[in-house]
Amino acid sequence: MLPPPNVTGRLHLGHGLMLAVEDLIAWWKWMSGYETLWCPGLDHAGISCQTVVENKVWKEEHKTRHDYGWEPFVNKIWEWKKEYGDFILDQSRRYAVSLDWDWFMFTLDDKNVNAVQEAFVWMYEKGIIYWSTWLVNWCCGLNTALSDIEVDKEDLKEPKKLWVPVPNDPKIKDKEYEFGYFTNFIYKIKGSERTIEIATTRLETMLGDVAVAVHPDDPRY
Repeated sequence: MLPPPNVTGRLHLGHGLMLAVEDLIAWWKWMSGYETLWCPGLDHAGISCQTVVENKVWKEEHKTRHDYGWEPFVNKIWEWKKEYGDFILDQSRRYAVSLDWDWFMFTLDDKNVNAVQEAFVWMYEKGIIYWSTWLVNWCCGLNTALSDIEVDKEDLKEPKKLWVPVPNDPKIKDKEYEFGYFTNFIYKIKGSERTIEIATTRLETMLGDVAVAVHPDDPRY
């Protein structure tokens, strides 16, 4: 199976190298007497494709996906897929590699979507995947959770200002924000004169606090 290129633009030299190496392997296997089938495909790219289209719409029309609404924006993405997906396929054909185009598939073809859903249901029933309360990587720009492999982590030894891009929101400007800085504040304990001091690097989450947890063996409490 050809690792399907993302519909996020045109193919580049890296794709050319990938196609050349895989074509070499396919031909070598065929010449060695194996039955050889090399299947082409395209990947919808998910968040990557959405980001590219959002940037394009903002640059050309000064609109966000929220200005469009769900269905009109999805239609914009399908327009992008039609334009660049067809261009990618044309590029792949011009490489003249030994892909069998009768087997072409797109990751959002109905049969593939159905297969993915069936696989996830099967894995859920086997307990391989499950619902759980867990920490996630939240992207404030995309308003969605990201997997660990999509996040660059940095350990801070001291407070540091980091540049934070804010895509496609005219009300919020890209700028540097300070990370790794501890803010201390005090909660009053209901029904007493006592207080409890909290230190956090994420002061903005304080507004959602509903309880404070302390260690049961801590002599202070």
